[in-house]
Amino acid sequence: MKTVEEVADKMYEMISQEKGRKKFTARDLQSIVTKLFGGEVDKKICKNAIRQLMDTGRCVYSTYSGVSYVEIPPDKTSE
Repeated sequence: MKTVEEVADKMYEMISQEKGRKKFTARDLQSIVTKLFGGEVDKKICKNAIRQLMDTGRCVYSTYSGVSYVEIPPDKTSE
């Protein structure tokens, strides 16, 4: 089973690689990570990973046309 930290790091990596090109919803991230790691993650781990990204300030929610996206804050540079 993957840890919340491992899943959060993978999500952050995906978001940072696509910054400026693609926006991810929380559901997008959950779907991609579930396919990537298979049975090693579940919905609860994905939700906790996204919460960790928000709580640590690595990511923020942005809203466009009524849809919430998970993004890297504009003032934070890619690592």
